Amino acid sequence: DPTDARAVWVENHLENYVRFSGIFKAINAFIWIMGIGTIIAGIMGVSNIMLIVVKERTREIGIRKAIGASPASVMGQIMMEALVITAIAGYGGLLLGIGVLESVARFLPGGPMFRDPEVNIGVAVQALVLLIITGTLAGLIPARHAARIRPIEALRDE
Repeated sequence: DPTDARAVWVENHLENYVRFSGIFKAINAFIWIMGIGTIIAGIMGVSNIMLIVVKERTREIGIRKAIGASPASVMGQIMMEALVITAIAGYGGLLLGIGVLESVARFLPGGPMFRDPEVNIGVAVQALVLLIITGTLAGLIPARHAARIRPIEALRDE
């Protein structure tokens, strides 16, 4: 009887595949959103740190400009500091993330789905490079601010 659901049981693997594929696509989209949000937060943090650095070192920047430093030299120094801060923090975060993943893998029971969690090194390097580039660009606004400091006003600043 075609209406009897208990007569013959047939499992459709395509339906299961489509369902799991949709779940994994949603998880992947969530990870991308979290990653982009993290990079934006990092950009804001580096920019704020560099603004504070410029504010605290206004006098030093004024003295450098008074003895002949070019605005490009001042900008280069601030941009280099932003690059170093971002690179060190990004590399440290990468190592910390890999360490957490390895420790989770050590204590995770070996099931069929999550047997060996791993980090794709290509994706990790791309994320690190993107972080360093965006962090360096985040130092651009403070660097331009530092380049516009007038030596006489900087020397008066307490």
